[in-house]
Amino acid sequence: MASATGVPDQNPQTLPGMGEQEPLLGRAGDASQQEGKGLQYNLILGTAVIAQAGIWILTAIVWGAVFSHKLMLFSAHPLLNSAGILLIAQGALVLQPTHTATQKRQGTYVHATFNNIGVLALIAGLVVIEYNKFAHNGVHFESPHAILGLITYILIIIQALVGITQFFTPSLYGGVDNAKSIYKYHRVSGYVIFTLALATICAATQTDFNKNMLHIQLWAVIVASVITLVGIVPRIKKQKLGL
Repeated sequence: MASATGVPDQNPQTLPGMGEQEPLLGRAGDASQQEGKGLQYNLILGTAVIAQAGIWILTAIVWGAVFSHKLMLFSAHPLLNSAGILLIAQGALVLQPTHTATQKRQGTYVHATFNNIGVLALIAGLVVIEYNKFAHNGVHFESPHAILGLITYILIIIQALVGITQFFTPSLYGGVDNAKSIYKYHRVSGYVIFTLALATICAATQTDFNKNMLHIQLWAVIVASVITLVGIVPRIKKQKLGL
């Protein structure tokens, strides 16, 4: 069908990455992987550049503060945790723009790799802080940061286990169709848990160790976290959440 200008109208549904692939915010196709483009481009596609700026700034803030002081065993805790969150952010960014079956399958493998390494880094960070607490007879899970951290650790581990089993062993859910039916909940919970992880880092700035040693400013962590979310949220695809 031709338009008033004589140029045939294009159905948005037939354009690569358009129509049903419209992100929750932003223009249709802003965050849809194009055919022939590798997964690596997903890490900077659309508003991913903003997310990358935010998460790398956040990581740099933590690492810069840690390495500006004498290193100790406890230093591994913020280093490992910030690295874990950085990797999990990459896992989300690489998978978000996929929309064809092939892209989703390839993206899921890379997503799982990023996330699994990130989760291992987080677990290592937990082991470090718990060993340090036991070694110094410290109080466990007392501060808001510690409580939020424990909740976040538990949820991230559950999230990872569900994600892995959904994709690789769907028989645990009664078959592929049943496993796919709860993908949307896995995606929603992923965004919620990631936001909770950022809140946990914000809460870390109020601990005695940070106030007395690292001096990371709360406002800086909040700004970096908000920038990260500003880059991630517009790439959310409504149909992947069942909307």
